[in-house]
Amino acid sequence: MIAEPSAGTYFDPRMETLDRERLVEHQLERLRAMLREVLASNRFYQRKLQPAGLTDARELSDWEAFRRLPLTTKAELVADQAAEPPFGTNLTYPLERYVKLHQTSGTSGGVPLRWLDTEESWDWWARLWGHVYRGAGVGPGDRIFFAFSFGPFIGFWAAWEGARKVGALTLPGGGQQSVQRLATIRELGATVLLCTPTYALRLAEVAAEQGIDTAASTIRTTIHAGEPGASIPATRARIEAAWGARCFDHCGMTEIGATGFTCQEQSGVHLIESEFIFEVLDPSTLEPVPTGEQGELVITNLGRLGSPLIRYRSGDLVRFTPERCDCGRTFGRLPGGILGRVDDMLIVRGVNIFPSAIEDVVRQFTEVAEYRIELSRVREMAEVTVQIEPTSADLAGALAERVAAALRTRIGLRMNVAAVPCGSLPRFEAKAKRVVRLN
Repeated sequence: MIAEPSAGTYFDPRMETLDRERLVEHQLERLRAMLREVLASNRFYQRKLQPAGLTDARELSDWEAFRRLPLTTKAELVADQAAEPPFGTNLTYPLERYVKLHQTSGTSGGVPLRWLDTEESWDWWARLWGHVYRGAGVGPGDRIFFAFSFGPFIGFWAAWEGARKVGALTLPGGGQQSVQRLATIRELGATVLLCTPTYALRLAEVAAEQGIDTAASTIRTTIHAGEPGASIPATRARIEAAWGARCFDHCGMTEIGATGFTCQEQSGVHLIESEFIFEVLDPSTLEPVPTGEQGELVITNLGRLGSPLIRYRSGDLVRFTPERCDCGRTFGRLPGGILGRVDDMLIVRGVNIFPSAIEDVVRQFTEVAEYRIELSRVREMAEVTVQIEPTSADLAGALAERVAAALRTRIGLRMNVAAVPCGSLPRFEAKAKRVVRLN
């Protein structure tokens, strides 16, 4: 039996190549161990699981019993924290055991969730980021530049902690403007850039305005989170061309953990199955979908005992494959990464469209500096207008026509494409908000 990594170990590399049968056994062992703690004192899950007939971890005899457990939703968590502020009842231990507070960004229009971590679960977070950095080939000798300000969002802090665990040098970029960050990258010889995909492109844009060639910089690797861009082929290619570096994706959620990463093969996002249980369900029927078909990712974390989530509906749409990757890892993968959000899907004249599909087309045009998607209703019909900001004003008319033609060819739908003045669309450091609903 493979022992649990010690508190001082950021990850156990043997877990990444376990055969599928042993990996599934490991998950069930970890799940039972977690439930022993949770069922004893966590009021939130006592209320959810005991009416479902689970009062003792030993009663979870197999995977069929697991799949009968109720799903957990963000709405439940928001309601729980509203009823018992400020932290709700999803706490397995007394408050004095907790050492970290973070909260969700609230960018999807919902109420932000506050989330607490114990020292043990914070070390678990760092181990997760060990997988992320290992997948990107980052370790001792690297200098990671964190191009964002540090607020209550957990991703930045967890990435910072994980960098320390793998022996890389951390270079903070909080409190700096883009020009200052570019100077710091150059002066300190940063080798890894960590930020949202949008901001990587924005930094390259600012660099070009300053006469700086980012492709000739010391950056060899970029790691991204917060948006699906690093798994969108056109966006990844644009980032790699701008920085002369390899671009890697990472996915996760404040309330659930760092769930996945891309490896050197860049053939999809590996899910960290040694620390999570993943299911892909039809978002309408909540039944499992066949392997390879699109569905909603449902996640159970196995190492965050202080504030666990069991069968949590992520709202992310994915396709899953358990096939071994050419890198040798047996962790299952999400080809194309996060395809979109259940609530982000646009239905236009009977055609389902995800914003990521539009991005993959628009980002192929290097003459487009930035873009935005406007959704409106005209005579009860949904209409999409893609606003594009050209790199030069004299490109506007012809560029809009070319983008419209490409969208029609790739997506099979005629969309309005409008060129807007240079510099008129917003730029983003954290998660971009590019879908605007007008009515």
